[in-house]
Amino acid sequence: MPRQKPPYDARQHSRLVFDGVKQSASRAMLRAVGYVDEDFVKPSIGIASTWSNITPCNVHLARLAEAAAGGADAAGGKSRIFNTITVSDGISMGSPGMRFSLVSREVIADSIETVAGAQGFDGLVAIGGCDKNMPGCLMAIARLDRPAVFVYGGTIRPGVQRRDIVSVFEAVGGHAAGTVSDARLKEVECTAIPGAGSCGGMYTANTMASAIEALGMSLPNSSAQEAVGQNKLDDCVRAGAAAVRLVKEGIRPSTILTRAAFENAITTVIALGGSTNAVLHLLAIAHAGGVKLHLDDFTRVGKRVPLLADLKPSGKYLMSELIAIGGIRPLMKALLEEGLLHGECLTVSGETLGQSLASVRPYPPGQDVVRDFGNPIKATSHLVILYGNLAPEGAVAKITGKEGLKFQGPARVFDSEEASLTAILDGTVQAGDVVVIRYEGPKWGPGMREMLSPTGAIMGKGLGDKVALITDGRFSGGSHGFVVGHVSPEAGVGGPLALIKSGDAITIDAAKRTLSVALSAAELKRRRRAWRARAPYALRGVLAKYVREVTSASVGAVTDPLDAVLAAAKPRVAKPRKRAHRRSAARG
Repeated sequence: MPRQKPPYDARQHSRLVFDGVKQSASRAMLRAVGYVDEDFVKPSIGIASTWSNITPCNVHLARLAEAAAGGADAAGGKSRIFNTITVSDGISMGSPGMRFSLVSREVIADSIETVAGAQGFDGLVAIGGCDKNMPGCLMAIARLDRPAVFVYGGTIRPGVQRRDIVSVFEAVGGHAAGTVSDARLKEVECTAIPGAGSCGGMYTANTMASAIEALGMSLPNSSAQEAVGQNKLDDCVRAGAAAVRLVKEGIRPSTILTRAAFENAITTVIALGGSTNAVLHLLAIAHAGGVKLHLDDFTRVGKRVPLLADLKPSGKYLMSELIAIGGIRPLMKALLEEGLLHGECLTVSGETLGQSLASVRPYPPGQDVVRDFGNPIKATSHLVILYGNLAPEGAVAKITGKEGLKFQGPARVFDSEEASLTAILDGTVQAGDVVVIRYEGPKWGPGMREMLSPTGAIMGKGLGDKVALITDGRFSGGSHGFVVGHVSPEAGVGGPLALIKSGDAITIDAAKRTLSVALSAAELKRRRRAWRARAPYALRGVLAKYVREVTSASVGAVTDPLDAVLAAAKPRVAKPRKRAHRRSAARG
């Protein structure tokens, strides 16, 4: 007779904190924050909120956390809310503060893992709004491997004339070109961001929310809801209840975050025309969960998945307009019916992806936000992984096809984002140039700043189809045009990008998936011998710590590489010195 699997202990973590005479002090502390006797025998559910009023993306999340806590309590759990940080990419963009953006992903992951581990939570609900919140939350969930649900804070409503944050960045470029007046720029600035919620196109926040739903880690439609409204509050209540159910059923993230689930996320991101940041973040989440995922998986999946959604930045529509026709679920069902999604993957709803999509209705007839498979915007992925003598470890391009598939031109080299922006706005950058922005990588930027200010200025000056841009930094989801980021190895560690000079001929070929400079191997070797490393940006504090730990963008810019962890954990056996051994033998 087969052995019965023991029932899952729904309180396996909290009982170590709450139970027994020796934990009386722990219970005493918790009584002061509202616990009563019966609460100590309920599953303990942590509600991780990224609330702050420093950014519209997160300003409403405190209310959402309260709703999730209420849902967990009503379902038989006992919730406790705690906060972690957020930084605003949109506010820090184009400034030294942007160096801290990708760093915040690691801080968020570390802090959620720290609190959950210390307080003995049996399950989690994590709520994120701005770009790095979402991967940070998922990285912590994957590391902890305790039953958990992610809730997206929701997208912002469109501004006047369907404006959003990218409208402002492009208006700055138009102002420099003389096509946007002072008064017009001020009017765009004052009307683009009408209230709470994440940036309104298929930028990084909406991209990652969609990817997480496709992974199975958020409830149906969580990714396609506006920030303000009853639907989002109801989503939070359901998430709290779902976390309790997952704890009782013993469904952990490791049963959901499989390789097939990551392929589902990649497929969905491609079909939606999502941000290049999805590559960086999905690699990092997979790493946290011990799932093998590589840059080349994006190429493999992308060869068979078309770009279907006509969403900003390169398209026409905003996320609110996709929500109005049904969100991402009808697209996912269509992808499943085409054999492009793995329907057997489990989700936090308790159903498989296929089961959860079974009753989803197609988009209404006549809509043109999402195209059908016979009329794609691009037949294959817009996320193109490039290799070549400029990117031996890879680079990530965002090529929708509207920009063309090949660009060749002389390099216009800048050693910082600020220098490039000045040259774009003052007219130094000309049609035909390949703008090279280097020393902006994860380790030597540090922090791999996003280049929305330069790309926005290029578009605003009318050079979007006339100039290409490559960088070892990364791009906001709002960037569009002929852009290539994540060039690895980065310039700061001596990657080939550090060896380029203005005037060198650079070729970007999306069809052949190559990024190259017309220099011989001998010339590159000669320049490398002459190259000298720059002084680090920071010698103390969080940036200095980050520089010491962060890995290449080609593996997700993670700060806990497994090979380093295993090397540190490997026991060292001291070998006796021969001379000492001979002396010992002589004494004997």
